[in-house]
Amino acid sequence: MLAELHVRDLALIDEVWLELGPGFTVLSGETGAGKTVLVSALKLLLGERADSTMVRRGADEALVEGRFIIDGEDVLVRRRVSAEGRSRCMIDGEMATVTMLAELVGPSVDLHGQHEHQALLSPARHVGYLDRFIGDEAAAARRGYTDAWDAHRTAQARLESLQSTLTDREQRIDRLRFVIGDIDAAEPRPGEDAELSAMLPRLRHGERLTEAANGTWTALKDENGASEGVSRALHALASARGLDSAFDDFAETATRLDIELQELGSAILAYAETIDHDPAALDEAENRLHLIETLTRKYGGTVDAVLEARAAAVEELALLDAGEAGLAGAQAVVEEAAEALRGAGSTLVRVRDRAVDRFVESLRAAAVDLSLANASFRVERTPLPFDSWTAEGPERVEFLFSAAAGEDPRPLARIASGGEVSRVMLALKSVLGDADSVPVLVFDEVDAGIGGATARAVGARLSELGTRHQVLAITHLAQVASAADRHIVVAKREDGGRTVTSVSPVTGEDRVAEVARMLSGGASDAGVAHARELLGSIPPVAGAGG
Repeated sequence: MLAELHVRDLALIDEVWLELGPGFTVLSGETGAGKTVLVSALKLLLGERADSTMVRRGADEALVEGRFIIDGEDVLVRRRVSAEGRSRCMIDGEMATVTMLAELVGPSVDLHGQHEHQALLSPARHVGYLDRFIGDEAAAARRGYTDAWDAHRTAQARLESLQSTLTDREQRIDRLRFVIGDIDAAEPRPGEDAELSAMLPRLRHGERLTEAANGTWTALKDENGASEGVSRALHALASARGLDSAFDDFAETATRLDIELQELGSAILAYAETIDHDPAALDEAENRLHLIETLTRKYGGTVDAVLEARAAAVEELALLDAGEAGLAGAQAVVEEAAEALRGAGSTLVRVRDRAVDRFVESLRAAAVDLSLANASFRVERTPLPFDSWTAEGPERVEFLFSAAAGEDPRPLARIASGGEVSRVMLALKSVLGDADSVPVLVFDEVDAGIGGATARAVGARLSELGTRHQVLAITHLAQVASAADRHIVVAKREDGGRTVTSVSPVTGEDRVAEVARMLSGGASDAGVAHARELLGSIPPVAGAGG
C-alpha cells in the first residue's frame, strides 16, 4: 500500500504532502491543475526514466518520496532529479539504483493510463491469470504438471550429461583410473595434512624445544624455584589467615598461583616427552608432507578434497563401466518422464478447456457494464511443440480484444485507445478479483469518453476493487468520484506570477461542492442537490433546489 506521497519542485508542484489509505481514493480537479503530475511522481518511484524538464522552473532539483507498506513493513523510497538531469535514488536511507527501486516497488503498483505499459498487456502473464480465475482445479493441475515438468527436465539433463561423458569414454576411463591409482598409492588419511603440519615443528626444533622445556621445569621445581617460593609464601600467609579479610584474599591468590604452577610443570613435562629426536622420523614426516602437498595441488586444497575427488572418480568410473547399459537406462527414464509429462499437460489443457468460455463471458459482461457494448474477447491458446513446453504449460495463452462489432479480436497490447485500455484493464481486474495480487492499482483517464450510467458502473467497479486493493483514480466524472471512500481535490492558484498546485482531502460540504462542480461547473442548487443524491450519505440541506 502507498501510505504517503511527498512531492517537491516537480513540474507545476511547489510542494505537496499526500496521506493515503486503503480502499478507493479519487483525485479530481480542473484540467491543468496538476493531477497527472502526481502520477508522474509515482512513476519516478516505480523506476521510470527521469529528465531535467520535470524539475520546476527555478528549482535546483525535484524530490519525490513515498512511504510504502510492503509485506507488512514500512519502506521509504526517495528519488531526486537535478536540473541537469541527474537522478539519485534511496531506499530506507541507503543509496540505491533505479533498477533496485523498480524491483522493490514496481511489483506493488499497477498503473493504468493512456499508452502505459501494464502487467496485463504482457502475454506471458495471461496464462497465470486464466489459471487463477479457474481456481483450485487449475492449481492442482498446475502442481501436477510442474512436478512432471521438473522430473522430465532432470531426467533429460542426466541423459545429456551421460551422452556427453560417453563421447570420450575410453580416454576418460584411463584418466579416472590414473586419478584413483595416484591417490591410492599415497593412502592419504582424512586430516593428515593438518596432523603433519602440527608435528613437523617438534621434529625440526626438538633440541631447542627440549632445552626450553627443561629450563622451565628447573625454574619451577628446583630448590630455589618458583614452586618452592610460592609454597613458602603460602606457609607465611597461613600464619595470619582469618585475621583480616583483605589479607585472606592474598592467601587465595597465592593458592591459585600454586595450583597453576603445578599444572604448568606437569604440562611442560608431558610436552617434553612427546618430542622425537630421531632424524629419520623428521625425514619421513617431511617426505610424507611433500607427497601430501603434491596430491592437494593436483586434486584439491586439502586431503579431504583429495579424498572427495577420488570418490567422484570412482562413481564416474562405475557409470562409464556400465557403458551402453547405463545410457539405455537413462533413456528409459526420460521416456517414462515424458509420458508422465504429456499426461499432466493433457489434464491441464482439459481443465482450461472447461473454464475458458466462462472466463471470456465474464470479461464480456464486465466490459458491457463499462460502456464497451460491442466488445468481444477471445483467449488464443497455441499448442507448443513438446520440446518447447514451459513451466506454465504445453500451450501459449494470450487474451485478444475487439471494441467494435464485426472486427476480429486483437492482442491487448495493440489497443490504441487509452480509454479502452483502461476500461479493459478494469474489466479484467474486476473479473480476476483476488487472482490479481498487485496491492496498488492506479487508474488515469479510466473515464475517458464515457458518462451517465456507464460512469456509475465504472465507479461501482472501482469501489468493488477497493475492497481487495488500494485503488487510486484520477477522474473528471462526478459519478466516479462519488463512489470513492475518500476524495482529494487537486487545485492550482497564482502565487507571485507562478502557478502553484495544492492537494486537499475534502469531506462533508466541501466534497458536496466539489462533486457539484464536476457535475455542472459551479455550485447551483440543482448541482448541489444532484451531488447530494450521488453521495447519498450527506443529508439534504433545507432550501436546496432541484
